Amino acid sequence: MEGVSSADPTLALYLKHRGSLVNYANGIVRDRAGAEDVVQEAYLRFSSASSDERLISNPVSYLYRIVRNLALDWVNRTSETASTGQVSALEQVAQEGPTAEDVLHYRDELRVLADALAELPERTRIAFTMYRLEGCTLQQVGDRLGVSIVRAHQLVKDAILHAARRLDSFNG
Repeated sequence: MEGVSSADPTLALYLKHRGSLVNYANGIVRDRAGAEDVVQEAYLRFSSASSDERLISNPVSYLYRIVRNLALDWVNRTSETASTGQVSALEQVAQEGPTAEDVLHYRDELRVLADALAELPERTRIAFTMYRLEGCTLQQVGDRLGVSIVRAHQLVKDAILHAARRLDSFNG
């Protein structure tokens, strides 16, 4: 304790009992590094309580009580995940949306798809748009374009195959 000023009795008390406090905490948490963390946190709380100018009748006992409470909290926190093998509720929540990389990839795919549709003849593009995007029936597509249902189906199929080829070359 050389170099410790007598002007800080809280620090002097902490340093005097630090070794035994770590041993006490280690007996509870069963982890030396965890015990060190607990004791450091206990000192912060102890010094904060001491600075409030409240009278602490037995400071050593009070410091041990803080260490005990923090050590028990530490054990409860770590035992929920480490010793039981369970993951926390936050870790169980599925990711709601795509990653940033996925968003960029999907945007590029949409651009390729838009370019592929722009390359199609107008009737083929209209047939595809009506059937796949607007939800029209093949009968409605055929009526609008003045073609049979079979021909409307062929136009939609041609558009899908063209878009698929372009997307395959983009992804491949």
